[in-house]
Amino acid sequence: IAATMSTFQKLWNSPVGPKTSHFWAPVAKMCVAAASFADYFRPAEQISMSQQGALMVTGSIWTRWCFVITPKNYALAAINASVGLGGGYQFFRV
Repeated sequence: IAATMSTFQKLWNSPVGPKTSHFWAPVAKMCVAAASFADYFRPAEQISMSQQGALMVTGSIWTRWCFVITPKNYALAAINASVGLGGGYQFFRV
């Protein structure tokens, strides 16, 4: 039990643990990625080109930011990259 508690305490107190935005930002950003994924099933006429362009650009910018900050946030970088790539695909589909 002591080893499990120690592992839990390490996670809880880590710089990317649940007490920080480095943990919750990827969780919240998954909703944006899920909404972007739902657009794959919409006709191209119903997709906003400006919205998808914004997702493409911001996804790219924030992916880069995730590698600049300390501590590096690889989970958020992966989600931002998927938002950027999904937005780019939808942007060029329209």
